[in-house]
Amino acid sequence: MREVIVSEFITLDGVMEDPGGAEKFIHGGWAFKFERGPKGDKFKLDEVIEAGTLLLGRITYEGFAAALPSRTGEFANKMNNMPKYIVSKSLRDLKWNNSNLIKDNIVEEVTKLKAMPGGDILVAGSGQLVHLLMQHNLIDEYRLMVYPVILGSGKRLFKDEGSMKLTLAETKQFGSGIILLRYHPKN
Repeated sequence: MREVIVSEFITLDGVMEDPGGAEKFIHGGWAFKFERGPKGDKFKLDEVIEAGTLLLGRITYEGFAAALPSRTGEFANKMNNMPKYIVSKSLRDLKWNNSNLIKDNIVEEVTKLKAMPGGDILVAGSGQLVHLLMQHNLIDEYRLMVYPVILGSGKRLFKDEGSMKLTLAETKQFGSGIILLRYHPKN
């Protein structure tokens, strides 16, 4: 069975909103004020190369679909060509290559995706989707790149949805004080 891997850029105070700055959040673009360094960039590239499928919510999809199709290179080529499943009730046309729409029965559809052959399912950004996956215990791993910044406001990765115990699998430091934390849910 394939695993669902949630990969997020997150601040010290748990904000995941608009790390790239495209969503017009008051603090948007916070992640690009720090250098990941070559090892951090390699980690993100390897993560995408190893994934078999991308699972995204609408907002993250729209950002990626606007930026990546015109780009080249190993990262962009993989992102542009890999199968993508987009969870949205409002989208109608998915123009980004190999994109498939999930409108209803999200938990059931993600469960089916996990049972299909192929590489793991990577979820980036997509806060509402991640919260839904958390509620239904569909996440197998959290990869959190914690940036050394406190924003004080913004959408947070972990909300008041109950407690959850995690097992630390790995830590690494990248670039200018960015820490990777890899966790698995503890059953």
